[in-house]
This record gives sequence, C-alpha cells and structure tokens, in this order.
Amino acid sequence: MALLQPVRGTHDLLPDQTRAHRFVSKVARAAASRYGFDEMSTPIFEFSQVFQRTLGDTSDIVTKEMYTFTDKGGDEVTLRPENTAGIARCFISEGLAHSAPFKVFYSGPMFRYERPQKGRLRQFHQIGVELIGVAQPQADIEVIACGARVLDDLGVLSDTVLELNTLGDTASRTAYRAALVTYFSDHLDALSPESRDRLTRNPLRILDSKNQADREVVANAPLFADYLNAESSDFFTAVTAGLEALDIAFTLNARLVRGLDYYCHTAFEFTTDALGAQGALIAGGRYDGLIGMMGGRETPGVGWAGGIERLAMLRGDPPLPPRPVGVVPIGKAALRAAQSLTEQLRRDGYRIDIGYGGNLSRRMKRANKINASAVVILGEDELARQAATVRHMDTGEQEEVALAALSDYLARYR
Repeated sequence: MALLQPVRGTHDLLPDQTRAHRFVSKVARAAASRYGFDEMSTPIFEFSQVFQRTLGDTSDIVTKEMYTFTDKGGDEVTLRPENTAGIARCFISEGLAHSAPFKVFYSGPMFRYERPQKGRLRQFHQIGVELIGVAQPQADIEVIACGARVLDDLGVLSDTVLELNTLGDTASRTAYRAALVTYFSDHLDALSPESRDRLTRNPLRILDSKNQADREVVANAPLFADYLNAESSDFFTAVTAGLEALDIAFTLNARLVRGLDYYCHTAFEFTTDALGAQGALIAGGRYDGLIGMMGGRETPGVGWAGGIERLAMLRGDPPLPPRPVGVVPIGKAALRAAQSLTEQLRRDGYRIDIGYGGNLSRRMKRANKINASAVVILGEDELARQAATVRHMDTGEQEEVALAALSDYLARYR
C-alpha cells in the first residue's frame, strides 16, 4: 500500500544512518566553531517570496523544484530549498547589521522536488557557513579554509579537489555577460532549447550545461578572466595568495559560475569523483548583492553549503558508540532491583540495556546481538547477598561483585 511507504525521494534514517549524519554534523560544527562560527537555525519554511526573489523567478529551483503551498491563513509558503536566503532574511528582519561580522553555522533538512538519485534526495540535509559583513578577500579565504578543515577532519579532504574561479564585480560581470550573448548568438542553432532560453535570461547558466552539444559550444566561449577589471583581478589574486599561504591546494576552473546576479568575485567547489560521477561536496561563493536585493542595506557576504548525505557516503561508517552493558534480572524481586540499578548506572554515565523478558539463555543471546561489553546478572540469590554476577563478554570470565562497588568495577566499560 503506497501510504505505508516513504514518499519518493525521502527515506527513513535508521540508527546507523542517523549516526553517520550526526557524525558529519558534529565534526563540521566543531570545525566551524574553531573559526568563530556560531550555530543557528532558520524556520524550515519561509514566505515564498524569500526564495523567489533570491533564486530568481525563472531559475529551475523556483520553477520546477520548490515545495510551495498556501497555508490555512492564505499565505504562500515554501519549504526551504537552501538556507542562505533564510539566513539573509534573518539578518534583515532581526536587525543584525550591528552584529557584523555575522558568522553562523547551520545544519538541517532542505527540500527540492527533483529526480532522486544517488546522494540526492527530495528531502536532503546540508551543513553550511555564512560570513556576512566583510568585504575583504580575507573572508573568502577563511570560509574556504573552514570548508577544507571540515573535510580534513572528516578524513575525506584527500579525495577532493578545490575548484576556484572569479565572477568579478558588477562591471566585469556586465562586460562578460555581453560577450557571452554575442558569442552564443552566433552559435544559436547548436544550442539546446534550454540554453537558447537561458541566453536571454541568464547566459552564464549555459556555461554549466550538461548537454553535450552545449558543452561543445561552451568549450570555445570567452573566458571571464579576459573581462576582469583591475579591482576584480586584485581581489582574486589576494584570495589565491591567501590560500597558497595556508597550503590549501586548488585548481582554477574558468567554467565554474553562479548564475544569479547577486554573486560576485569568488566561486568555489570541493568536488570528488570517489562516489562515481564527479560532484560537489561543498559549494559556495561571495554574494555581496544578496541582502541589498532582499531589501536590506547593501552588505557583503560569503559562504558555502555541503550535502550531508554525500559527505556521509564518502566518509563511510562513523565511529561506533560505546558498547552497552547488559543487565539481566532473574525473578520479580530482581527485576525491581534491576530497574533501580540500571537507572543509577545510567546516571553514572554507562550505556545500559536491560533484558525485558525470556529465560537467561535468551537474554544472553540478546546481549551478544547488541555487542554488550559486559552483562550484569542479578538473581534472587545474588540480591540476598547485595551482589551481582558480572560476565565479561569478550573473555567469558565472570565474577561476583558487591552492588555498592559495581559502578566503579565497570569503569573500563563506561
């Protein structure tokens, strides 16, 4: 029955998968904290205009992929497809200009209606950082360095390549856009219908087309570097020099673009082919025009987002949690005593699993199944002596221990 299945493009995060997700978020949160990013959360849904304004009315995300609906109050709201727009909205609506530089880390679910595939779902999860209020290239360097630190702490940096490009300032971008329109207009018949449509709306998006015919045309398109003014060139030189000073390796990719007008200067992606087709693990850039476009005071910003699903797949199994200690009561009196004992051991920091029913053999099989480090067996005879039998599961050895000394005795398994 369809109603008893998860919606297409979503899936249940069972304990092992949840542990992997939490590990990625935990490592990223700790790394970002060392760079001065504090964690925050925005609502999972926003007024639709937040995304329609920032992502563009004609972008694929807005026209095809957003989960938009009218709520019971008649407001049109959208499940967030990304988090930068929500944080920018928060910066404006909460009056945080006085807090600049505003440095935040986030982790949580996003939603896009797109074709599900490996590492890409309709409900997916992202980590990310945003640094708002710093116009200097040092902000770009720090944000990229933070991304590299996250990947390194996860143990996957060596499986990635940092691709880097500059989108220049508004003047450079305007000149380059005009050059692209001229070039692609001369090759109109060779472009895909989608790229012909983009030519009038957003010609930079043609550069990252996956259509093979488009890619052949793009191969000879003008390069952004040829249209940079001195200010834009100096900015990018400062970014690359800063990364080199930090020993962060990168590759220049002249075709790496961001199609929206509020993006400028640095664009970057940490990509990998270790999961099959090459894809971005972390992608980001500078968006100095975003907050002004949303109605706030012109404020520079730079940030990145990374997909938790893909990072977890690349990282592999996270460290296992501490092995539990099993408690097996035998008899009603022992069960009552065991409930108090397990609560005390948990307060003392132990992970405890109590056997709920069945004979001793069945409960010991469960202890093996959950990979218990030790099992505390509490029968009526032991209870009369205010003691318990502790079986060490790896060796099979067992010993009777006074209940008053049990917590200290188990210290190696805490």
